[in-house]
Amino acid sequence: MVSSLIEALRASGPLVTVELRPPRSNLSGEAGMSAWIDLHHTLGRLTRQELFVFLTDNAVGAAEEENLAHVGANVGDSVDISRIIPILTCKHALEYCETFAVRAASDGFESLTVLGGDVSVPPPRCVPHGRDLREILAGRVPSLTLGGWVNPHRSAQEQIGFITAPDAHAEYALSQIVSHHSTRAVEDLLAEADRVGSKKPVIFGVFYYRSANPRTLSTLGSFFPVPAEEIQSEFEGGATAEEICARTIRALRSVGAEKVYVSNLGERSAGRTLRTILELV
Repeated sequence: MVSSLIEALRASGPLVTVELRPPRSNLSGEAGMSAWIDLHHTLGRLTRQELFVFLTDNAVGAAEEENLAHVGANVGDSVDISRIIPILTCKHALEYCETFAVRAASDGFESLTVLGGDVSVPPPRCVPHGRDLREILAGRVPSLTLGGWVNPHRSAQEQIGFITAPDAHAEYALSQIVSHHSTRAVEDLLAEADRVGSKKPVIFGVFYYRSANPRTLSTLGSFFPVPAEEIQSEFEGGATAEEICARTIRALRSVGAEKVYVSNLGERSAGRTLRTILELV
């Protein structure tokens, strides 16, 4: 059994990880407690299955700091903290980001994914780019393995350059969501990585589309490229949500993208849903 994320990423063969969102910070006391209990149970089940889980940067300021402390301090022995990788964006005060990293290391987290964050919505970033924050955190908390971000839907040369630059401070990268309808972009990214001799692992994002609801797909399209017509056609053809997700994982593996994270599985049924998907891969 590999003991760290970076070991798992450097090992040959496929790897499936999970991305989860913490409960919304505006939930009422009872609803918030119930949501955290659900998340704790899910984290326990997933880590006992030796899965790595990315926990997204969902809230701002004190609310998110409470989220980190809640996971780090309160999950108990049922959750392997080393298999949880928090995601931190630059859209916080710099002091908060530094404190976040220090607390993550203190609580037992081994890796931290540091991203820039969407500049089209407030609040502003505390530094221009994710690499700037990673540089600061690498000096402040050198024990943490830091990860970055690439977007296969943009220039492959630019994106690979972001993680291979001498000052990238990234041992791995998550990718923007892709699908079996965008494997050409993935191939281009992998080809550029091979051309420059990059060994930085990239974990490609796979989205679990629950339905073909046009309004939902349109909303999602404001966050990442969504092949809405193709997804709708697949559902209309009788494919299940799990089958569509499995098609993406199979297609990615066929072009050499063996490391993936699956997003939007939900909290309560994430493990069960993932198991069904993988049975179809």
